[in-house]
Amino acid sequence: MPQSLSYNYIHLVFSTKNREHSIHPDIEQKLYEYMGGICKNLESTAIQIGGHTDHIHILFLLSKKITLIKFVEEVKKSSSKWIKTQGSQYANFYWQGGYGAFSVNPKQIEIVKQYILNQKEHHSKKTFQQEYLKFLKDYDVDYDERYVWD
Repeated sequence: MPQSLSYNYIHLVFSTKNREHSIHPDIEQKLYEYMGGICKNLESTAIQIGGHTDHIHILFLLSKKITLIKFVEEVKKSSSKWIKTQGSQYANFYWQGGYGAFSVNPKQIEIVKQYILNQKEHHSKKTFQQEYLKFLKDYDVDYDERYVWD
């Protein structure tokens, strides 16, 4: 086949180191926009970015030119460097070591977008840990909880 085609929607989730509540309201929108720019530079279309004080969700279309692990590495590294320039309160900002990446059916894109947009309301009832464990269960991911959190 002469043409290479790839259409992989990914719902990426990762938290701040030790799930510290260090994404403050004064920075969150700028952070999401910055992450959108990183996605664009990686030729991966960001569809929705959001989160809460201790984690991020990115719904994106992964470029055929980059592996998922390289994409995650670049997003985390670049955004961490950027946020540290946003004030002394962010000098010790870090992301957790791991991440969760879940494939999304193209017919479910709007549902996932709304889920990401409603993070503040969602987390008035559920912690990030509860949310993440539900993702693992919903996707039938085998895991050992001793190794899920860093």
